[in-house]
Amino acid sequence: MGTIMRNPFRAIEHLRPRSLGRLSGYLTGLVRGRLWLKVLIGMALGLIGGILIGPGAGFVDPSAGVTIGNWLAFPGRLFLATIQMIVIPLVIASVIRGLAASENVEQLKQLGIRVTLFFAATTALAAVIGLTVAGLIDPGQSLTNLQTFEEAVPTAESTLARPNVVALPDTLLGLLPGNPLNAMVEGEMLQIVIFSIIFGIALVSMVPSQAKPMLDLLGSLQEICMTIVKWAMRLAPIAVFGLMAQLTSKIGFGALLGMAVYVGTVLLGLFCMLVVYLLLLQIFVRENPFKFLAAARDVILLAFSTSSSATVMPLSIKTVEEKFGVRSSISQFVIPLGATINMNGTALYQSVATYFLAQVYGIELTLGSMALVVAMATGASIGSPATPGVGIVILSMVLGSVGIPPSGIALIMGVDRILDMSRTAINVTGDLVAARLMEKWVGNHDGREQAKDS
Repeated sequence: MGTIMRNPFRAIEHLRPRSLGRLSGYLTGLVRGRLWLKVLIGMALGLIGGILIGPGAGFVDPSAGVTIGNWLAFPGRLFLATIQMIVIPLVIASVIRGLAASENVEQLKQLGIRVTLFFAATTALAAVIGLTVAGLIDPGQSLTNLQTFEEAVPTAESTLARPNVVALPDTLLGLLPGNPLNAMVEGEMLQIVIFSIIFGIALVSMVPSQAKPMLDLLGSLQEICMTIVKWAMRLAPIAVFGLMAQLTSKIGFGALLGMAVYVGTVLLGLFCMLVVYLLLLQIFVRENPFKFLAAARDVILLAFSTSSSATVMPLSIKTVEEKFGVRSSISQFVIPLGATINMNGTALYQSVATYFLAQVYGIELTLGSMALVVAMATGASIGSPATPGVGIVILSMVLGSVGIPPSGIALIMGVDRILDMSRTAINVTGDLVAARLMEKWVGNHDGREQAKDS
């Protein structure tokens, strides 16, 4: 060290090809096996690539830039299609095996009630946080000109029906799949989860010798799905690069900067929700927040990159079992259920967006209107598909409930992809936290019962 400091030219000698080769080897070793780092590198390169091929840079013709962006996004689309291909069989196998692994109907009742109440309560809390943060910042005050945003967005409003109290019984009955195969074909995740829960409870109630063949079959199905997931995960960094490049080339930095206050408000609300989760872990489980984030970073970053809770579900199950010690009987029930009904990030985003558009249109939200927004955001988020972009679709129902024109969606669609990625990361974090808390609460109860029986 002293020699290098006395002779700076000798220090330069250490940067010869041999030293650079060692540095390259070190960096390669640092990245190898670290999915989160590969994903971050892919995102950064995709951001740079998107700027270069975007119309703002002027390096390529706009039509050629669109073509290049589509081809760059091909690995990402292939990755998402591969994961989505096996999501439904994996959900069925995981939920049923998770229920059957407990071999205890009482535990199932306790686990189901607690996790459902937890998801409902945190989703409502997220909506309240969204309205509170938006009320403090007032993100819509800086935008007063609606001349260019009066065009309606028919796809958003036409895909959803207004809630009707008279039709509520039929809506509840519709949650039970009359034809499970049809629910699988149409991707009705909530119906699939309900069918799987009923199927799993029936297996628990049967004689073990009769239930074993079906459980073995589902176990094989689960392993097949996980094998396909491992293959797909090799594409993850490349997929993130392509998707980010296409996104940046389309919307550019101008759209992001123009909506900076709105985007910042949503991100601040999501950060507050993350703090709530970390506090729950600290209070009830004595979990170090930083250790939790370090252990969950692969899942959170992949959720951020893909904007799909269902896509990262296999990795979520693996993470909570291997890094947080959650039993499979809990993880394989809580995680698939959370990927279906735990949409707290989406509820928070819808609350902020509703408040923002209400200010833009000059509509005053009363206390009753805010309560309705919380109820609608919570109800619309629970059961919404765990796929990219769904939040912008169900937002129109929330807007209509308080008299805000759905045409306002056009104002926020340009930056929705970034917010979709962020809220999905919070949704998945909530799934991990729920699994960790259920392991503590239900697991301790089971331990006491077992000790009492012995």
